[in-house]
Amino acid sequence: MKDNEKSGLEQAASAAHTVHGAVKTGKAIASAAKGAAVGGPYGAAAGLALAAGKHGKKLLAAVAVVLLLPVLFVLMLPGLIFGGLTSSGAPGQPVLNDGDAITAQMDSIAAAIDEILAEGVEDAKARAAQDFATTGGDNYEVVQPFTVSSNTNSFIGQYCAAKEQSWEEISLENLKQLLRNGKGHLYSFTRASETRTVEADDPDTPDVVETKQETWYVYTLVYNGEAYFADQVFHLTDDQKALAGDYAQNLSLFLSDGSIQHTEYTGGTIASLGDVRFTDGATEVVYFNQLDQRYANQPFGTDNIGGYGCGPTSMAIVVSSLTDEIVDPIAMAKWAYENGGWCKGQGSYHSLIPNAAKAWGLNVEGCKASEPQRILDALSQGKLVVAIMGKGHFTTTGHFIVLRGVQDGKILVADPASTSRSQKAWDLSIILNEAGHRAGAGGPFWLIGPG
Repeated sequence: MKDNEKSGLEQAASAAHTVHGAVKTGKAIASAAKGAAVGGPYGAAAGLALAAGKHGKKLLAAVAVVLLLPVLFVLMLPGLIFGGLTSSGAPGQPVLNDGDAITAQMDSIAAAIDEILAEGVEDAKARAAQDFATTGGDNYEVVQPFTVSSNTNSFIGQYCAAKEQSWEEISLENLKQLLRNGKGHLYSFTRASETRTVEADDPDTPDVVETKQETWYVYTLVYNGEAYFADQVFHLTDDQKALAGDYAQNLSLFLSDGSIQHTEYTGGTIASLGDVRFTDGATEVVYFNQLDQRYANQPFGTDNIGGYGCGPTSMAIVVSSLTDEIVDPIAMAKWAYENGGWCKGQGSYHSLIPNAAKAWGLNVEGCKASEPQRILDALSQGKLVVAIMGKGHFTTTGHFIVLRGVQDGKILVADPASTSRSQKAWDLSIILNEAGHRAGAGGPFWLIGPG
């Protein structure tokens, strides 16, 4: 690689980190979001420029980076996300400002990753069958205790970070090839044996029910997660992993898809809330807050509940409210970590919601923002609705909340990061408009009721 190209790439990596750090500075993100809504990434840069007067030289430097360095690397991986730099299919409109082109490209990437994830599941099942053939057992079954889902942005970030020295190779087809070549690393399994009593009727004695003992092997599939994939397929260095994380978070901020959940948390907690219950909806709701001093500094994987635990805290609320069991955020975070729901530095996979609901015997259905009546009907029936929110009133990145009822035509919520927002009734239009646009695992809403 030419020295000037390498230098540009090093600058780009620094830019990705700088932009990410800048947009996390308070109200700056609001200005950037407004600009993006009006004018795409170029508008976002302008929004940051407007905010620079309030946030100093660091932010101004980030704006300069956005405007001056090659856009391929600056604004959240446009070489893959934006499908090129010169043409969007819309005459006279740069691809970076073409929302339809960006949406189409993201949909193509997400569909490709989902397809390969499904192939990875089948690959794991085939390996389980091969393993069983060596056991001498009578039969086997494969248990898949999760909804197939991934953090698309994380895969994209890792891929582009891995390609920092060969950026000209970046393409969807190249990404698909790498993922497909490494699909054997996506899922593993555990194996356990048990003795089962099964029917073994003799056709000569139809009036007698005969049984026999069989040795069964139970294979439980495990999603290894993007962190494992980063090591086994992309072979990222620590610096590349940091760059990949910045890429993924920048992309989540830009797309407002709720894939990154992060509460601004620096160690400060709120006093223990004790036993809080909301009784103004159709269902009495047990409330937990992730910033509660009892939970905030407790682990969620290698992260903490205070900063990243809105997913398990929301499910702690749901499970504790809809079952006879009280499951606090610590216990739910532990379960989420052990069952593939934790995404390092990025909160929870969206699949945590349906997987945890099913694990506690609850009924769960995915729901889109285009189906508001289903949400209202579910709440009026006493069900709870988990929502993944994008940037807006509830978050600057992504955030799980629980919709807990309807009052005078407005929506009651249990926000795991805010008691004040939990005590306010919200217009349904706000929640629908700010829900994560590209939620996985059936979201952005999950309707959950008793089993």
